[in-house]
Amino acid sequence: MKTDVIAFFNNKGGVGKTSLVYQLAWMYADMGIRVVAADLDPQANLTTAFIGDDRLEKLWPENSHPDTIFGCIQPLLKGTGDISTPHLEAIEDALILLVGDLDLSAFEDELSAQWPGCMDGKERSFRVLSSFWRVLQSAAREHRASIILMDLGPNLGSINRAALIAADYVVIPLSPDLYSLQGLRNLGPTLRRWNHEWEERLQKKPVVDDLSLPAGRMEAIGYVIMQHSVRLDRPVKAYERWIDRIPGTYRKSVLNQPTGDNISVMEDPNCLILLKHYQSLMPLAQEARKPMFHLKYADGAIGAHIQAVKQAELDFKKLSDEIARRTNISLQIESVPIIAQ
Repeated sequence: MKTDVIAFFNNKGGVGKTSLVYQLAWMYADMGIRVVAADLDPQANLTTAFIGDDRLEKLWPENSHPDTIFGCIQPLLKGTGDISTPHLEAIEDALILLVGDLDLSAFEDELSAQWPGCMDGKERSFRVLSSFWRVLQSAAREHRASIILMDLGPNLGSINRAALIAADYVVIPLSPDLYSLQGLRNLGPTLRRWNHEWEERLQKKPVVDDLSLPAGRMEAIGYVIMQHSVRLDRPVKAYERWIDRIPGTYRKSVLNQPTGDNISVMEDPNCLILLKHYQSLMPLAQEARKPMFHLKYADGAIGAHIQAVKQAELDFKKLSDEIARRTNISLQIESVPIIAQ
């Protein structure tokens, strides 16, 4: 039984991918849903959001990183074995982290080299290309997770190709600017090409009992517009020209559909949510190492921050519900033993 993987991806950086995964992972955990948060970005920003330097120093010793995502695939990279059992970094009872690693960038060349080998039916090529998916599924089985949320770096390289092959669904975070529009124009055709190329390779897969492979579905389920300024509950004029072009660009470039009539993002069924800038909650949350909607008076959430905290909770609850609806992920809470604090 596999667990669905949702990737948060845009080949443009700085659009809030990591923050989105972090906040949603906590929201699902708060709802009692068992979550795997997977950091497949070689910059490891999601990992540093969850855990502090003292813990990271123990997880990243000088010569070997067995408890990271790179440690899981290192035997395969060295040719000494297949993937190893993933370390589950407990954040809380319902939420675990697959720890990221800057050394993951060393896997780029091997993933690129093995891509054509799949067309020749080479078993090693399929093991290498499916390694991320198999690690994610192993972690999900161990944690009894209902959902896997995956953070990726901002590029169209071979690491992200292998990661997106592992994804059932893709959420695309956007900023209201020209760069995000160009990112959509690049991203949509690339996802379709990778999906098609992986389907071709699956037809060449070897018959091996211990090798399961991802379907490479990578279905785009919508976009999230992040961190825009507002005035009188409307985006400021400087952003409107870009926001207004997002629905048509998404339909044409990502869904490969006619742009149709001009509609606003508020009317666009492909827009999962339009998130406001939550004042200075983000730096407060980063300092406290908790999601924005967990901030308290002791964390500096005072005055206008209190209302912003409540709004953040409402927004991320709405977004988590919508993602679950579009992916048919059950939000029924699994009964687990209560651990005394």
